[in-house]
Amino acid sequence: MSKKTAIFGATTNPGRYAFLAAERLHSHNHEIIPIGIKKGVVFGSEILNLREKPGIENLHTITMYIGPQNQKEWENYIISLAPQRIIFNPGAENSALQKAAENKGIETLNACTLVMLASGLY
Repeated sequence: MSKKTAIFGATTNPGRYAFLAAERLHSHNHEIIPIGIKKGVVFGSEILNLREKPGIENLHTITMYIGPQNQKEWENYIISLAPQRIIFNPGAENSALQKAAENKGIETLNACTLVMLASGLY
């Protein structure tokens, strides 16, 4: 089953984990919505400008590749997207945002999207 996934911190840099996640999600036939502050196209999807807080309908998962120190200004926006879950990849863990999300009924995981995909747990 395809899970529409927003990649926060998306990049066109193939050396970054956010790029690898986009590649693997795409190869597993999950719809990707790359969001970030950098411009570009990732696997056929244009990176949406995070500063514009784009609306996204029917979002299943947010996979977070933005460090907690840079998440604060986006917390209300992230919650407003009402995903079913947020995956905090290594280095992106944020207990305050996790608590706020859980209070809104959003599942949160401190996990690695790449490992979840490779092990069939996505």
